[in-house]
Amino acid sequence: MFFTSNYNNEEEIQFEMAVPKKRTSISKKRIRKNIWKNKGYWAALKAFSLAKSLSTGNSKSFFVLKISTQNLE
Repeated sequence: MFFTSNYNNEEEIQFEMAVPKKRTSISKKRIRKNIWKNKGYWAALKAFSLAKSLSTGNSKSFFVLKISTQNLE
């Protein structure tokens, strides 16, 4: 598949799209998909762990101001 571009009306440039030469095997697809899912799993686990530490007040990476109602009176 070719695309033509007329840049500044001076010369015509043709671009060719990259097309894979062979079909990707099912096992390779499955491996790549599992790697992609695994990355998502670890990102979600890390986010959940951080949220849990923030809610309990044990976070060492964030400073959370706690306002007590006794000091406001």
